[in-house]
Amino acid sequence: MANPIDRELIRSLFLHDIPLMDVRAPIEFSQGAFPNTINCPLMNDQERHEVGVRYKQSGQDAAIKLGNKLVNGEIKQQRIAQWQDFARKNPNGYLYCFRGGLRSRTTQQWLKESGVDLPIVDGGYKAMRRVLLDELEQSVADSKFVILGGKTGTGKTWLLKELSPAIDLEGLANHRGSSFGRLPDGQPSQIDFENRLSILLMKYRARGVKQFWLEDESRLIGSLVLPQSLQQKMKESPLVMLEEELQYRVNITLKDYVIDLETHYQNYQHLTGDTDEQSNPFEKFSEYLLASLDRIKKRLGGERHQEIRAIMLQALEEQAATKNLERHRQWIEILLSSYYDPMYDYQLEKKQNRIVFRGNSHQILANQKKILDMA
Repeated sequence: MANPIDRELIRSLFLHDIPLMDVRAPIEFSQGAFPNTINCPLMNDQERHEVGVRYKQSGQDAAIKLGNKLVNGEIKQQRIAQWQDFARKNPNGYLYCFRGGLRSRTTQQWLKESGVDLPIVDGGYKAMRRVLLDELEQSVADSKFVILGGKTGTGKTWLLKELSPAIDLEGLANHRGSSFGRLPDGQPSQIDFENRLSILLMKYRARGVKQFWLEDESRLIGSLVLPQSLQQKMKESPLVMLEEELQYRVNITLKDYVIDLETHYQNYQHLTGDTDEQSNPFEKFSEYLLASLDRIKKRLGGERHQEIRAIMLQALEEQAATKNLERHRQWIEILLSSYYDPMYDYQLEKKQNRIVFRGNSHQILANQKKILDMA
């Protein structure tokens, strides 16, 4: 019979950022894991597949026998050495597999035979995930939100960094929240996003903080879906409108989607060690910008899409040749005023009764405490 889930231990692991060693196969780890976790698998993907097939065909004993055959000799010693290294660097660490069963017990036993003790999280990944989902629902139910809204380019994400306490959902999702919001290093998995959000809210709750600023979001941030309970709570929460002049918004959008994004592509190539001469960061950035515009072609209409695309191509050519960014302002202003603004005005009609404050970033910061008190 499986050991009962120790919810308090699991909560403590996440609240105190205890290092964790995940001994599941890499494919399992990539589908969802936890912060402060390193993947040191007992079996690689192919070995796990073969053992799984043997288990279905011939039962557990035959699967164990095959596993011991596949992970043996030098391979076994290499993996034990990895686990020893984790234990040496993280004396307060824990290990887990999917259910806290055979793989974690085997890993623990082999470590013990090598003179190292490393505790197991009973229930493994499945129990930890269950606790985080429960904690997420409890945190949302216990929390009060103040939603920061505003048109595209008002600098909501930048202002959110100055407001406290605040949760940057787009930061957790690694996406800027619009057609132009993708980043070159991609988004976390849905499971990883939910886990990070749950842990962040849990840490706030443990400190007695239950009121937060959140940026106004739709149900999707890129490809990631906000938890249903969070979506509903946000729709019912007071709304603060960030209002800025159009040219200010053009400047912010230029910084976010041209200057910073090109830097992201440059840095990403450096971090990944991509030295392929055919891999030009500026070309990839240009392709991304044009593809982002093409994704909203249907909503823009063919004629307007072609107009903006032509200006964008000219702006990219000038940027490549002279580093001059001025022509980018032209397509940005058209896109903001003729596409994003009408769309936001339409959506805002349904939210008028929730607005508790309007102002620019300086006014919102100056009145932050007052806003939170009346929200």
